[in-house]
Amino acid sequence: MLPIFLKTLPFFLLIGLGFASAATKFFSREAAVALTKFVFWFALSAMLFNFTATLEFSDIANVPFLLCYLSASIIVYVIATAVSLMRGNTASVAAIEAQCAVIGNVGFLGIPMLVGLFGERAAAPVLMVLSVDLLIFGSLVVAVITGSRGKLEPAIVLTIGKGLLTNPMVMSITAGLLWSLADLPVPLPMGEFMSILGAAATPAALFAIGASLAGKSAERPSVALWLSSLKLALHPLLVAIFALYIYDLDPFLASMMIAAAAMPVAGNIYIIAQHYEVAPQRASTAILFSTVISVITLTAVLGWVG
Repeated sequence: MLPIFLKTLPFFLLIGLGFASAATKFFSREAAVALTKFVFWFALSAMLFNFTATLEFSDIANVPFLLCYLSASIIVYVIATAVSLMRGNTASVAAIEAQCAVIGNVGFLGIPMLVGLFGERAAAPVLMVLSVDLLIFGSLVVAVITGSRGKLEPAIVLTIGKGLLTNPMVMSITAGLLWSLADLPVPLPMGEFMSILGAAATPAALFAIGASLAGKSAERPSVALWLSSLKLALHPLLVAIFALYIYDLDPFLASMMIAAAAMPVAGNIYIIAQHYEVAPQRASTAILFSTVISVITLTAVLGWVG
């Protein structure tokens, strides 16, 4: 446990540095937004393209893996939705809470941490988890919110599609896969450019996570703790059961799927909640609580799968 904690500590220290810099106003809110935009559109995209361009298509189109992760995640999603509705929430609020219970910070935290700890072979399984989160659950939350407002029209479907196609993470993964399918070598200058730019993703993304947490305030801590327990405990537990005992996946793939499922609540859920004006503070609190608690829970999961 201690060796794993010492390995993960630098990642959490970078998050803490970002938090301290923003909390003391040394790093302004505008600067944090700009840094997040740089990571999202440039550094992380370069890293994702670099990974996928060198992968075989079969490495990221593993159907049993995708079905395994999706099956376990749907159970957690349904539990979170049912409990939220039983508490008297609307379908829109339930959708945001379910999103918090299932979608982890795989892009900004999972990829840098797991590739850093386990090497580039961790990229393929983590990218598959990210693809399910973006394509399926990312579309589902928008569909539920708009549908509950009676506005689920063809135009909304087109908006969802456009949002996915213009998402830089989806774009970079798709571009990398197409490059790999074409069996084209990456020119040396392009490869070095992508490597240099992609290398900035890990420290910048972790710093940006911390800076974004500094501006979040707490609301309904009991709900945030409930959602954090679903995300940090139940989600990886169910993923482990499905991966190891139902789908009997390759041990390394199963380990990476479990580790990815143990990531804290993703920051982009707050953006969605704020955009649609559906419980943004609740999402914000879940992100804050789960990120802090994950210092312990994620270290424990990584120690187990490692």
